Amino acid sequence: MIKENLGTGRRKTAVASVRLRSGSGKVLVNDRPFEQYFPLELQRRAILSPLDKFNVNGQYDILVRVRGGGIEGQAIAARLGIARALVQQDETRRHDLKEEGFLTRDSRKKERKKYGQKGARKRFQFSKR
Repeated sequence: MIKENLGTGRRKTAVASVRLRSGSGKVLVNDRPFEQYFPLELQRRAILSPLDKFNVNGQYDILVRVRGGGIEGQAIAARLGIARALVQQDETRRHDLKEEGFLTRDSRKKERKKYGQKGARKRFQFSKR
């Protein structure tokens, strides 16, 4: 049986479920190739940065399932999921990943629109007369 490590990452409304198993370095996102799902090099580098930290980039096959949010939120959620899966595999990595900020969940979300206003903070134009 193949040993898998699981990690869940979240950002805004995006949720990423990551499976990390030893392999050849193949990355699939929602059953599509990594380069096809995340076309920007910057996003791909951000997602794989926890692996680059320990120089284990080609040692694991990664299966990512992402739902919700936008493409950038999904990328950061996947990065958090990979970092958590790496920590689950080897607890000694926690300090280095935490130092880089890979284990910190970005809790900022969109503020709700309030009634009687145009948006969350913006007001309707005030008229004195």
